[in-house]
Amino acid sequence: MSPAHMQRIAELDTELVKLAKPILVLKYLNWPDEIEERFLASWRAGRPVVPVAELQLPQWSKQIALLDDFVNRCRGDDPLLEFLRRTAWSYAEAARMLMAAGTAEFTERSIRLYGRPNDVYPTQSFTGVDAAAFLLDKTSHLMTGAFIAPTEVKLRADEFAQRLQQAIAAYFIDDQVEVVVDNELSSKAIAGTTKLRVRGSAVFSDLDFDQLYQHEALVHMATAINGCRQVNLRSLGLGAPRTTRTQEGIAVFAELATRSIDIHRLRRLALRILALKQVLEGADFIDCFKLFLEAGQDERESYKSAQRIFRGGDVRGGIAFTKDSAYLKGLMETHVLLNVAIRDNQPQIVERLFAGRLTISDTITLGPYFESGFLQRPHYVPPWARDTRRLAASLAYSSFMMSVNLEPVTLDRFVAAELRAEAT
Repeated sequence: MSPAHMQRIAELDTELVKLAKPILVLKYLNWPDEIEERFLASWRAGRPVVPVAELQLPQWSKQIALLDDFVNRCRGDDPLLEFLRRTAWSYAEAARMLMAAGTAEFTERSIRLYGRPNDVYPTQSFTGVDAAAFLLDKTSHLMTGAFIAPTEVKLRADEFAQRLQQAIAAYFIDDQVEVVVDNELSSKAIAGTTKLRVRGSAVFSDLDFDQLYQHEALVHMATAINGCRQVNLRSLGLGAPRTTRTQEGIAVFAELATRSIDIHRLRRLALRILALKQVLEGADFIDCFKLFLEAGQDERESYKSAQRIFRGGDVRGGIAFTKDSAYLKGLMETHVLLNVAIRDNQPQIVERLFAGRLTISDTITLGPYFESGFLQRPHYVPPWARDTRRLAASLAYSSFMMSVNLEPVTLDRFVAAELRAEAT
């Protein structure tokens, strides 16, 4: 790049970081804990009352105008300009979405950012609903037995935070990171660049520790830190809405690759897709709550699952927050990308996924800038992603096992098959 172009990129990058910082989607969609208590009390009394949350949303018209102007000033074919342009667009779209909370426009803009449950997956011929139904069917076979033990939930938030602090401090040895208890959080945990927040009202299990460590710390926090470490493109550290699908895809894949995910969480991801589809078709909050309850979740978990979908939406149905569409879609895209990258002798693509908050296409289009050294290799890459020998074996085996049909198989058939083989 010419010095003038480098200067232009540097100025635009600095400006984008300032423009985007205030626009935090999940922060403004939180529901207070007291709404949960009121709803569950009414449910247990046999007179369920649909919960209503009053969101305090900022007026972002000025920020949207500035982001729109920024998008127009980033015209050009340079992949760096395209990255800046698309990132700014996604923040403007998120701001418009939040300002439209409770209306059909909210859902329309949510779909543009995160997708819808019945989208056909890129590179594949099936939808998110198909994938969810497949996973629920496969896991149902395993859930019919009584061997899968219930998860023991006993760690208080402060105990859990202390244990997680020790683990992430040992991993992020060159950066200052902190685990804090947040009483206003709706999710169990959210990772930023320097802080990983856990919900104060939650109670945690050992399974939660492994899952959140791999998902929140070694993916979300690591990519944010790696992005902020970029000297020439600091906006790679932004959690832009356009990167959500890839971020969640990598994070869920990390749970699978490290065997940190459990069957109940896998089913939750699938159930959210089916519930979201029903809500978009008109199901209200109580219908959605019942769906999770009848699928085996307890009352509190069912409430939290339904709440996720109705954040910013309309509890009467039809208007929803579609972020949960991104998890399985991102997982599938990540799985396919890793297969193709290793097959085509491009292992650097795997590493680039962690160089900042990128989308899958960014890892490809920004390739020349990684190769030239303009963009730096990631400082933190989780162990499962470093060894492509083991990763390739896991990918190949999981791809094969997806085609295995367990339904007609019984334990007696193993015995019969062996006897037949010996008889011949």
